[in-house]
Amino acid sequence: MAKLTKESFIESLKEMSLLEIKELVDAMKEEFGVDPSSVAVAAPVAGPAAAADEGPSQVTVTLVNAGAAKINVIKVIKEITGLGLADSKAIADNGGAIKENIPVAEAEEIKAKLEEAGAEVEVK
Repeated sequence: MAKLTKESFIESLKEMSLLEIKELVDAMKEEFGVDPSSVAVAAPVAGPAAAADEGPSQVTVTLVNAGAAKINVIKVIKEITGLGLADSKAIADNGGAIKENIPVAEAEEIKAKLEEAGAEVEVK
């Protein structure tokens, strides 16, 4: 069997849904007895001034209002979260967190998709 390279593994991950990635992580836990999501890599330490200027590195995207085109918003929520139709509809109906503790760039992409579908979104 040919050895899987890091690049081909990452490319494979890009093609997977969130549910498939979760199943992969669970299988790795079972096979190797290690939780790959708990492995932390030390990041370079920035000075206090740099950290204050950048703002938060992790944010939460929250749905405030689904708007008039609720069906389109439900579809986008389902696509982003990997949740089922009922769970996505519940978020659209009641509002709430779409994704938590994600990078700012990813949050802005999600916000743009949801606003394009007609939703009112907050990034905190």
